[in-house]
Amino acid sequence: MTQRTDGRGTPFRRWASRTPRLLRGAVAAAASLLVVTALSPTAQAVQAVPRPKAPREFVALRTVDPSIIQEMRYITPHDFVGEPIDGYRKPLCILTRPAAEALHRAQLTLLRRGYSLKVYDCYRPQRAVDHFVRWAKDLDDERMKAEFYPRVDKSRLFTDGYIAEKSGHSRGSTMDLTIVKLPGLPTRPYHPGQRLVPCYAPKGQRFPDNSLDMGTGFDCFDTLAHTDDPRVQGVQRANRQFLKSTLAAQGFVNLPEEWWHFTYQPEPFPSTYFDFPVSWRSVTGL
Repeated sequence: MTQRTDGRGTPFRRWASRTPRLLRGAVAAAASLLVVTALSPTAQAVQAVPRPKAPREFVALRTVDPSIIQEMRYITPHDFVGEPIDGYRKPLCILTRPAAEALHRAQLTLLRRGYSLKVYDCYRPQRAVDHFVRWAKDLDDERMKAEFYPRVDKSRLFTDGYIAEKSGHSRGSTMDLTIVKLPGLPTRPYHPGQRLVPCYAPKGQRFPDNSLDMGTGFDCFDTLAHTDDPRVQGVQRANRQFLKSTLAAQGFVNLPEEWWHFTYQPEPFPSTYFDFPVSWRSVTGL
């Protein structure tokens, strides 16, 4: 009859005879661990590290103004990387409270005129920025080039300022957004593998968006996305100025290279780059 073992080659009978000694050893080891934990600051620090959570100054935009449309792109594969980005666990806009309240005031102005704000991205964890950096260094991955950077060599994304190792979004008061004429029908979903069209193509040809025509799509790596590019005229230019002036009246400053990019001033955290994930738990603790 074959003798049964515990799965590591030790006969059960022999292992059973050693059980009291093993238990005594385990108890002694546990006692030693408790002593080390009590005496070692390093051990205490490791034990005390909490799950990353937003400071109390951060809120979910939906709790301040649920009427603002949220089309959070980086939790989807429809972005310049072509896959969901690290750190985005929910399609949720998180901002510092002053920035969220300023957006609410801008939204009230727009609603009276039959328009609404729509956010594409808000607070961005540092781990997401790190994901962008890794992607930018992989020159072989150009799956989304035809839409987002058709006229830019990927090797120049850092040099030309499209990708950086730090982002103002990680400080919590910067967001990417646009304006939608109400009632706005939802943007149709993106299907990976579909034919890509340059982000600067005419509105009827590029990926559909329910927003006003701003001359390019969101996250277009092209000089045509510069807010005041002189080649953008007529209704497209007027729409950009409409967005810019509406937000400027509430304390937002536009990044000249991106018509969609605004930062609330003064920032509560002007030099802190956070890395808590984009999730309800980050702002509620639940």
